[in-house]
Amino acid sequence: MILLVIPSCTLPKKKNTAGKEQIVIEEHIPTNEGSIKEEVAIHHTVHNPVLGIDRLHLFLDSLSNKRIAVVGNQTSMVGNVHLVDTLLSLRLNVIKVFAPEHGFRGDADAGEKVHTVKDEKTGLPLISLYGQNKKPQRDQLADVDIVIYDIQDVGVRFYTYISTLHYVMEACAENNKQLVVLDRPNPNGHYVDGPIREPEFRSFIGMHPVPIVYGMTIGEYAMMVNGEGWLDDHLKCKLWVIPCRNYTHKSKYALPVPPSPNLRSEEAITLYPSLCLFEATTISVGRGTDVPFEVYGHPNFPKDNFSFKPISVPGAKNPMYENRVCYGVDLRGSVTKRKYELNLNYLIQAKDLLGDTLPFIDQVSFFNRLAGTAKLRDQINAGWTAKEIRETWKPGLDEFKKIRQKYLLYD
Repeated sequence: MILLVIPSCTLPKKKNTAGKEQIVIEEHIPTNEGSIKEEVAIHHTVHNPVLGIDRLHLFLDSLSNKRIAVVGNQTSMVGNVHLVDTLLSLRLNVIKVFAPEHGFRGDADAGEKVHTVKDEKTGLPLISLYGQNKKPQRDQLADVDIVIYDIQDVGVRFYTYISTLHYVMEACAENNKQLVVLDRPNPNGHYVDGPIREPEFRSFIGMHPVPIVYGMTIGEYAMMVNGEGWLDDHLKCKLWVIPCRNYTHKSKYALPVPPSPNLRSEEAITLYPSLCLFEATTISVGRGTDVPFEVYGHPNFPKDNFSFKPISVPGAKNPMYENRVCYGVDLRGSVTKRKYELNLNYLIQAKDLLGDTLPFIDQVSFFNRLAGTAKLRDQINAGWTAKEIRETWKPGLDEFKKIRQKYLLYD
């Protein structure tokens, strides 16, 4: 049992399959025992959820006299002020910051090395959790009492912030450190789809046996990682989740801050689960343009279609087909309704447009890691339809939904 005393709040405990308990910190509502669920129902139609980071009052007393590390980036905002600055203004002892892929300010390219430096504004050491040091080391946590994780996720398995979450949880478990996860809505949290990652394709872009789109907030996901024993040696992290209010998985949520350099719009975030599979092909997804992940194309596509020319820009240095005209498809304006499944027809149609003169999937290993399986590539090469491919996902998705259900905090 984990004991915690926080004034003016209750501690509902979410049991996992191992019979352990994970703590979800929620405000005390002096009505009846079902008040939290009732509150969610009352606010079902509210479109301005209160985020975990906006509810700092729920655990501030537990941070006094503690040495704090923050895992964050440019999305870790309390209104217009960064979480780190907010904690420091409250005279709390923040001693270091861990930064994920794209860095603390969110301006590094995908895959670009993120250096360990000092933050110019606060002077705090910034420790990269991308590249060689994906997991906080024992000496990096030795002077820390509590770790706060607050990063905006987009709900896609190969988006690496959940991989960083995994390694932070594991390091906290190994070093007996408390982890607080400030929950945030998932802009793709209203559906579940894609192939389940198979064991042989475990990587930093696929840490867990989940589908491409898993339909959970970062807090729910952390509880699942803990509860399903997915940390090394089935370790359990001492986890507190600060949930959102006025939010359900049906709620539409527009991100106030781009979560990474090439996801700049609602349309890009919506299309990303489908278009990211192109990253292991010879097709450009518009990196180096003003509309990455809203278009796709190739110099050899038919020239009577839409065109774009990638150039080297911050966040997309040396993009594919730099300074070459690509012809292809403009998906802007196509996202008029919410997506409830991956669109495999983008891949299938692009392969047909390219023809047989050039390879389509030219990074086979990378494609299989993105997909989480080798089957998808084989199915596409064999000419399967999207419907035929999707049918093969159903058994795995049905099993995953049973696991997911155990950890949902929101309807």
